[in-house]
Amino acid sequence: MDRRKFLTGATTGAIGAAALAAPAIAQEKPKLQWRITSSFPKSLDTIYGGAETIARYVNEGSDGQFEIQVFAAGEIVPGLQAADAVTQGTVEMAHTCSYYYWGQDETFALGTAIPFGLNARQTNAWFYHGDGNRLMNEFFATKGIYGLPAGNTGAQMGGWYRNEINSLADLQGQKVRIAGLAGRVVEKLGVVPQQLAGGDIYPALERGVIDGAEFVGPYDDEKLGFVKVAPFYYYPGWWEGGPTVHNFINLEKWNALPKNYQSLLTAACQAANCDMLADYDYKNPAAIRRLVNEGAKLRSFSQDVLQAAYEASKEIYADISASNPKFKEIYENQQAFKRDAYLWAQLSEYTFDTFMMIQQRNGAI
Repeated sequence: MDRRKFLTGATTGAIGAAALAAPAIAQEKPKLQWRITSSFPKSLDTIYGGAETIARYVNEGSDGQFEIQVFAAGEIVPGLQAADAVTQGTVEMAHTCSYYYWGQDETFALGTAIPFGLNARQTNAWFYHGDGNRLMNEFFATKGIYGLPAGNTGAQMGGWYRNEINSLADLQGQKVRIAGLAGRVVEKLGVVPQQLAGGDIYPALERGVIDGAEFVGPYDDEKLGFVKVAPFYYYPGWWEGGPTVHNFINLEKWNALPKNYQSLLTAACQAANCDMLADYDYKNPAAIRRLVNEGAKLRSFSQDVLQAAYEASKEIYADISASNPKFKEIYENQQAFKRDAYLWAQLSEYTFDTFMMIQQRNGAI
């Protein structure tokens, strides 16, 4: 064999293979620059940080070929118009809560949380292994968007109030910032619901424009300074047992992505979902201690308030279901899963957590 001919042929073949491979690689990893607008200010690092987590993983996972730039609420559009910006093609993505848009269609509320709905673990189970993602994306598609769960706060607090709420009578005429379908529920109880973006809540409370406000929980609420203007801190946030934050993607843009970019973005959103819940679970315990030291007066909603809210919620869901077939389909799917999920939780999580909470109260931990 002629050694020089062999080496020359091998080299030529290698160059040819590289030349053929390069365009294929370029097609698989095109250079893209997308924008994601958040519904949250940068100061709320935990919930705003979900969008940054998505951007970081996608940027790094694509070796910088798929670049995502994050914008806080108000930098491109106001926080409560984030999803509309995606539908209109102003931005490619929005990190937002589906229930902010329930005024357009009540079905949006089911994508985040509804009063007395699923807790965080149940929500993730329903989205990832139940029918959640399929059903919600059938609905989202009618709005020109594709949704991926990209954050969860866990069960929230019931909000800050300037005065004590000891009974249903104390709620009459109270102007309260509250999100999603919960606004319609508390309206049945005599409350005047207000929908405000996170950054607008403190000045409204301070000036007395509103009498109470819920947002998320101790860590975020501490940053927003609510304890300074409304000392009574209620729990639980029965309207948000496990609210999901979504990454909404323009549907045409999503469909045009290469499959590997779709997989990368899906994985990044799932990482953001897991990370946000873990971050809140780690930060909230210390934050609630600090808030109490600063003067927060912890109060639980009375059983008559909770029961009245529960009954009002069921009435509202029945009314909506009678005229909104998609809401009815998704709501009933959630309910069926929830019945079994709580049956199991009574045997597992509830008994274990209850025992451990007793140990904590007894100083044995």
